[in-house]
Amino acid sequence: MLTKEEVIELLNNVRDPFLHATLKETEGIVEVTIREEKKHVSVKLAIGEPNTAEQMTLQQEIVGILKKNGANTVGLRFEQLPEEIIKKYQPTSEETDSILAGEKQPHFVAIASGKGGVGKSTVTVNLAMSLMRLGKKVGIIDADIYGFSVPDMMGIENIPAVRGEKIIPVERFGVKVISMGFFVEDNSPIIWRGPMLGKMLNNFFNEVEWGDLDYLLLDLPPGTGDIAMDVHELIPSCNEVIVTTPHPTAAFVAARAGQMALKTDHKILGVVENMAYFESELTGEKEYVFGSGGGDNLADVLKTKVLGRLPLNQPYLDEDVFAP
Repeated sequence: MLTKEEVIELLNNVRDPFLHATLKETEGIVEVTIREEKKHVSVKLAIGEPNTAEQMTLQQEIVGILKKNGANTVGLRFEQLPEEIIKKYQPTSEETDSILAGEKQPHFVAIASGKGGVGKSTVTVNLAMSLMRLGKKVGIIDADIYGFSVPDMMGIENIPAVRGEKIIPVERFGVKVISMGFFVEDNSPIIWRGPMLGKMLNNFFNEVEWGDLDYLLLDLPPGTGDIAMDVHELIPSCNEVIVTTPHPTAAFVAARAGQMALKTDHKILGVVENMAYFESELTGEKEYVFGSGGGDNLADVLKTKVLGRLPLNQPYLDEDVFAP
């Protein structure tokens, strides 16, 4: 079993992802506890900026190192380094590779809704694949922090790699994807507050190596909460697609998301009505199981148009369908 000294030795050369200095240099290894009978190692670390995507990447690195060297289980706690240490090692360069700061920015398209379960992620994935098949370079930010489902919909099983100081998005069917789901183990619930979520969204823009994109799609959380507000502030030139079902209540709630877009000068491209009808394979007749008219009413309120109506179908993943 590892000793306390061996754990410290193994972690000394691991680099703080925010300050790019080793944990030995920053004195970031605060506490190490060993439970020999269960081969459990508990480590408390201080880093430059906790509760970020970088912390999650660091967490995976440390767990891998300790398990490789004999630990059965690993517990990690994080806190922020003292201000004097952060100032000592903080990078001074103002240059940034953020996709928000480049000369050639992609077209940003946010897919929004008033409530959950109306098919935002379905629309996002299908829109991404349609653009890819038109020859466009496409990325997806699964910004629905609490209800991330894009990785599952696209059949993604691996997690992003890290190259230097950048996170490399997972590529599937020619589309680059980053999601909160990549950084959560066993589908655990997210219990972060607004400021933490804002940091995560910033990292998705600033710390991910997107490369050259024509379109970056954002699958937003439902409603008009913190993440939606952050997107409106970060990307003033963003376009939006509003998703609803035909049910009048869903359309009524979706109007709030649309009104928020209008108030922040985002352009609404149109409305997509999902689960618009069910078409019987036996008779070919359409049954409007969730009612009708919701998409048209929403488009009238937002002074836009209905882009399309998607039928109610059993979900499936067919690689031949996604192929260009």
